[in-house]
Amino acid sequence: MKGKITIPFSALGLLLGVGLPFEAAAQDDPFSTGRFFWESSPPLIDVQAMREREDPWIALKDPTLVRFQNRWHLFTTVRMASGNVDIVYFNFEDWPSANSAERHVLGLHDNYYCAPQVFWFSPHQKWYLIYQLAEPSRTPPFGPCFSTTEDLDDPASWSKPEPMIPKVSRKPKWIDFWVICDSGKAYLFYTSNDGHLWRRETPIAEFPFGWGEQTLALKADVFEASHTYKLKDREEYVTLIESQAPGRRYYKAYLAEDLGGTWRGLADSLENPFAAVPENVDQVDGVWTDCISHGELIRSGIDERMEVDPDHLQFLFQGASRDEYAKSGGYAKIPWRLGRLRQH
Repeated sequence: MKGKITIPFSALGLLLGVGLPFEAAAQDDPFSTGRFFWESSPPLIDVQAMREREDPWIALKDPTLVRFQNRWHLFTTVRMASGNVDIVYFNFEDWPSANSAERHVLGLHDNYYCAPQVFWFSPHQKWYLIYQLAEPSRTPPFGPCFSTTEDLDDPASWSKPEPMIPKVSRKPKWIDFWVICDSGKAYLFYTSNDGHLWRRETPIAEFPFGWGEQTLALKADVFEASHTYKLKDREEYVTLIESQAPGRRYYKAYLAEDLGGTWRGLADSLENPFAAVPENVDQVDGVWTDCISHGELIRSGIDERMEVDPDHLQFLFQGASRDEYAKSGGYAKIPWRLGRLRQH
């Protein structure tokens, strides 16, 4: 037939989005397919060495970090044998030197405070540390607080805790607070350990105060430790939420086009998780954890937008074996250690 053109099957697949070329391309974008695959490091920091202290360290958990001036600045919860809970700061150049980095306990408060989030808030030109704190003299006694500094690598420079929401209409159920901003608002996300993700909002100009009433952001089979990020160069956000399975923890992922919008499932089951052992996490240097718990994606920036590079994902998490998780004598005695997932 006049004008007939023959197109090889491989080229036709590229044009129509079918066949092997499409499958290979799709596998490269887990935010389209919902299929994530990870390789886990061994534990990054030796907690056993800190058990020689007068008040031995039981666990390092709840990590948050930024890369600033060619160094990692890592904040984690530390749980001690006495029951004391504090936040500890590490500063190191690269991951092999994390274990030898000096360990600074912040000592911001005498009571229980933990689960930090660190970021540079550009409108104020200050670093913020968001965390949860139990203060018996306040109403409610437990809630989101913040400290600030202009000098990230000086652990003594952080201001004393201030409550972000001094008064609420009723005693809320809330845990694991997380801040992220768009061009006009700051959003405070948290969970209530009952399958609900909540959201509050405030204008950027009023941050860290001025929060409105809570709104239900998501209802699903989720537990705690929600972290929300902007996908770099995309008009999408991802929120990661820890979930429970028998004898272990793992992570699910949800997507939305805006922070005040509707979240839809991306990798939201144990059969297709964001990160779970053994479903989609390989431990090539030896199995040490059955849990992927309270983790933070490593960000591509440092500021309040919470951007991550979807093409170069790394996830810092707390891990423990199934026996440690189930047989340590209660949650407070689980010897959590920090590990790092790299996408592969």
